[in-house]
Amino acid sequence: MTSSSFNAPIISPSILAADFVRLGEEVQSVSNADWIHVDIMDGHFVPNLSFGPDITAVVDGITDQVLDVHLMIEEPEKWVETYAKAGADCIIFHVEAVEDEQAALDLAQKIRDLGVRAGFSIKPNTPIEPWLDKLSHFDLALVMSVEPGFGGQKFMPEMLDKVRKLRAAIDEQQLETIIEIDGGISAETIRESAEAGCDAFVAGSAIFKKDDKAAEVDNLRQLATL
Repeated sequence: MTSSSFNAPIISPSILAADFVRLGEEVQSVSNADWIHVDIMDGHFVPNLSFGPDITAVVDGITDQVLDVHLMIEEPEKWVETYAKAGADCIIFHVEAVEDEQAALDLAQKIRDLGVRAGFSIKPNTPIEPWLDKLSHFDLALVMSVEPGFGGQKFMPEMLDKVRKLRAAIDEQQLETIIEIDGGISAETIRESAEAGCDAFVAGSAIFKKDDKAAEVDNLRQLATL
């Protein structure tokens, strides 16, 4: 899938907030969503454990939706091929988890060589400025609007400054890099995130805690449509 094959706004429900016992039903309940967001945590890079490649492959087997796989793990370069084989359509790694900027660019190329969209993510305390001239190497930039590791956290509106800088740089360079935001996205925060320049929105609790999950996907998409 190329970076140009999308139409904003993109709603990407995070299955971290789903009922794991009924995971198949939960994924099917958001079949109207554009993507499915799969959070991978190793208990080292972030203080939590979540899914691995086996669950990723299971989700890939029950939906044709784009699998948006977010690696919150150490040494992501050792795992990207595994997740590509598991069905990831987009693999996002954290710049804080690689040795340096060149290692990040090399890893992005490795992901693209696997036929998968390459994305990078930054934690709230990581500046975006060093990456603004490297955006052509990436198909997606994910801004964390909470500290990564746990769902249900409070949205940090100050992170939208990073989004605005990304939007300006992408537009100035005439790129098609997708800006995604993750953390505390809900009906109360999605509009301002869209206005700041986001294309894709990860929402977990805001969707999966609702009785009618599909209706909330539609509601969020409408709120993010400018």
